[in-house]
Amino acid sequence: MPMTVEEYNIGQLYMIARHSCEQSNGEEGVEVIENAPYTDPVHGRGQFTEKRVHLSGKLPVWIRSYIPRFIYLTEKAWNYYPYTETGEIEVNCSVIPRFSVKIRTRYQNNNGTSDNCLSMEEEELKQRLVDHVDILTDPVDEKHYKKDEDLSLFKSEKTGRGPLREGWREAAEIIMCSYKLVDVSFQVFGLQTRVEDFVHRAIRNVLLLGHRQAFAWIDEWYGMTLEDVRLYESGMQEQTNEKIRLAQQNATEDGTDTSPSSEKSKEEDEEVEEEGKPGQSKGAPKKQGSLTSQGSSEAGKTSPTTPQRTGYLSSWFKWS
Repeated sequence: MPMTVEEYNIGQLYMIARHSCEQSNGEEGVEVIENAPYTDPVHGRGQFTEKRVHLSGKLPVWIRSYIPRFIYLTEKAWNYYPYTETGEIEVNCSVIPRFSVKIRTRYQNNNGTSDNCLSMEEEELKQRLVDHVDILTDPVDEKHYKKDEDLSLFKSEKTGRGPLREGWREAAEIIMCSYKLVDVSFQVFGLQTRVEDFVHRAIRNVLLLGHRQAFAWIDEWYGMTLEDVRLYESGMQEQTNEKIRLAQQNATEDGTDTSPSSEKSKEEDEEVEEEGKPGQSKGAPKKQGSLTSQGSSEAGKTSPTTPQRTGYLSSWFKWS
């Protein structure tokens, strides 16, 4: 990212709040249940958040066929910036067996050169697949593309940074990297690998879009204090929660069928399934996927796959 870790502390909070509100529509989105200060004996002062991620139509057909119409994930996260940790995800559905997503994050002022800044154990390192996410060159889904968020065109008026050019990470004087360790586990024979691979791809796409937006929106949040951005965050969370509440209330009252019955939905999901076929993530562990997302000069070369179209699981995975 073409900013410092200290700057991103503000930019991250602004981006998450705005992105979550923009991505929440119909019966899908991120509902904030709790967002409050928290103190940990090891990490010190931080922020605790609990969210409900309403899925519904965000999932492909082959997953939706196994679950009820209304379903959400519960995420609990502890943010001790520049370190954050997302606890095990809970699913509010008895028909879904054990499903776990855990994310650890650390931000550093470098261009992705740290090999193990999250202090992974030797056994974890053996399973790790490193995926380099490049906010400039990695393709974003065309339905999410916006010209004013194209980093090859965007130039910040407040900071003078941008537009970004190929090789910017080696030349930039101001740069930081977000390192994420993502562990996904879905204990169902026959669906385990497919679901785990799908979640990893969805997380990658959300990370790519969100971090592109964090820089593209820099003139909106640059100069804000922590108090300013917390106030903005609170207002956006109220809007997002209200959008989800009203949409679900209307759907319940009018009995709208939100099941994926249209040919368009089926065609899009078939494209997702084609991209998720075995062989695109060689070496991935069968029982537990582990992926570290980071920026480095090798982006695009070592990444096992860069899917063009993947269903989003909303903003839940990203920065918690």
